[in-house]
Amino acid sequence: MWRFDKRILAQFDFFSIILIIPLVLASHFFIDEVVPSLAQKQSTYVAVSVLVSTFVFFLPIRRMSWLIPLVYWMNILLLIAVEFFGHSRLGAQRWIEIPYINATIQPSEFVKPALILMLAYIINKNPPDINGYRIKDFLKISFYILLPFILIAKEPDLGTALVLLLIGYGVLFFIGVYWKIWATIFTMILLFSPLAYEYALKDYQKVRIKDFLSEKPSYHVQQSIIAIGSGGWTGKSKEDATQTQMRFLPIATSDFIFAFVVERSGFLGALALITIYIMLILHLMSLSIFNTDYYIKIVTISISFMIFIYMGVNISMTIGYAPVVGVPLPIFSYGGSSFLNFMVLFAIMQNLITFRYKDMYDKSGTKSFL
Repeated sequence: MWRFDKRILAQFDFFSIILIIPLVLASHFFIDEVVPSLAQKQSTYVAVSVLVSTFVFFLPIRRMSWLIPLVYWMNILLLIAVEFFGHSRLGAQRWIEIPYINATIQPSEFVKPALILMLAYIINKNPPDINGYRIKDFLKISFYILLPFILIAKEPDLGTALVLLLIGYGVLFFIGVYWKIWATIFTMILLFSPLAYEYALKDYQKVRIKDFLSEKPSYHVQQSIIAIGSGGWTGKSKEDATQTQMRFLPIATSDFIFAFVVERSGFLGALALITIYIMLILHLMSLSIFNTDYYIKIVTISISFMIFIYMGVNISMTIGYAPVVGVPLPIFSYGGSSFLNFMVLFAIMQNLITFRYKDMYDKSGTKSFL
C-alpha cells in the first residue's frame, strides 16, 4: 500500500528547483532559435530526465547503500568495455552502441554520480579525524578517484577526466586531509608537469594549449569573442545576431552557447545567467557546510564543484581564457547525457535531504514517504 505524507514538503529543497527551472526554460528558448529540431530533442531529454530523477528520488538510497560499491564497479566495467567495444568519433573512443535502437551511451558521464556516491559511502563509513585523513586512508580513497580518471583519459577524454579528478580531490580537500599530504602533492605537480605535457598529452591536446597560449586565439574563439562583444548591454534581435544566424559561431547550441546568449541578450543577460549559477553554487555549499551528515555534505559539495568547474571552464574558453576542451555549460548546453547526469545528482541530493530523519518504510512495513 502506498501513501504520501505531506510532511515531506517540509524537508524538500525547493530553492534549488526554483533556480534550475529558468536555466532549463532559457536553454530551450536559445537552442530553438538556432536549431528547432535540437530543441525538440532537448525537450525529450528533459522529460526523460524528470522521470528518471523522480524514480531516483523515491528510492530508499540510505537503506540501499550496500549497492553503491556495486554501481561503482559496474561503471568501471563499462569504461573498460569502451576500450574493447567502443564506438569512435573524431578520433576518440568514448561511446558504446546500444543494439537495435541506433543509440549510444557515454559511460564516462555515468561515472560521475557513481564516484560521488562511492566517496560518500567510504567517507561515511570512515570519517576523518580532527587533523584530516592520513596517508593510508588518503591513498585508499585516491584509488577510487584515479581508476576512472585513468580509464577516461585513455579514451581520450581529458576534459571529463580532469573534471572527475577535480571533484574527487575537491571533496577530499573539503572533508579534510593532513596538510603535509597536500604540500607533497603540489610539489610533485610542479616538478612533473613538464614531463606530463611532453609525454602524456596527445598532439591535439598540445595544439589546444599552444592555441590558448598564443597571442592570436583560434578561429572558434575569435568568432565567440566577436559574438560576445557585439551583444552590447542588452543584446541584438534574432535577425541581427549574425554570428549565430550566419553560422560563424561554432557549436552555438553546446560548447559556445554562452557566446550566443550574450550576443542575443547582452551583458545584462550574461549577468543574469551567471547570477543564477552563483546563487545555486552558494546554496549547495551552504547545505554542505551546515550539515553533519556525510552523505549530504559530499553530494551537495560535489554538485556545487561540478557546476562551478563546468561553468567556469565553459565561459572562460568562450572568451579565450581557457583552452577549448568541449565542456558544456551545466544544465544549459544541448545534450542528454550531461543534463540527465545533473538531474540524477539533484534527485539523489533531494532524497538524502528529504528522508534524512526517517526511513522510507514505517514499522508496519507499509511504504511511506516520510
